[in-house]
Amino acid sequence: MRRSILGGAAALLVLAGARARGGAPAATAGPALGRPVSIDVVRAWDITVASDGAGLSPGEGSVAEGHVLYDAKCRSCHGPAGVGGIADRLTGGIGSLASDKPVKTVASYWPYAPTLFDYIRRAMPLTAPQSLGDRDVYSLVAYLLSIDGIVAADAALDASGLARIRMPNRTGFVSLARQHFDGNAEHATMARATGE
Repeated sequence: MRRSILGGAAALLVLAGARARGGAPAATAGPALGRPVSIDVVRAWDITVASDGAGLSPGEGSVAEGHVLYDAKCRSCHGPAGVGGIADRLTGGIGSLASDKPVKTVASYWPYAPTLFDYIRRAMPLTAPQSLGDRDVYSLVAYLLSIDGIVAADAALDASGLARIRMPNRTGFVSLARQHFDGNAEHATMARATGE
């Protein structure tokens, strides 16, 4: 009964909306939200970088440049060398995840380095997201990874170098994709129990 009432109410809303726009509802009428977007706009928004480095921009940046940029744009929130600020800690904590006091940082938790590029480019600095150029982002990534010795103190990173970095926690995650996970936790549990 409840389902039929809700279905009827939804149909009335679609009809009322179509009439308010001066016509009959089309066979594929939707909620009439938003507007069509050109493929150029979609491409401009699509700045995703995958864990394997697909989508990384051309360019490079160095640890030295990253240190200067970090001090200017990141230190006020994240503290010196990524520790002690008002925002999340970024460095240290390697090997602490299985302890009583795990420290989740870029170095201790993140399994793939290219996703750090994606996050910084997309969301930082907090006061001006997406305002950093690709060279700035590569430099910041290089600097942050150098603090924990993941890259050398004199390193420069580009797309191919960043994609080759093996993060300390790379094996700390289980890939459900390789196990053909269909989204159902019960299926995954049964497959493990039966060895399938």
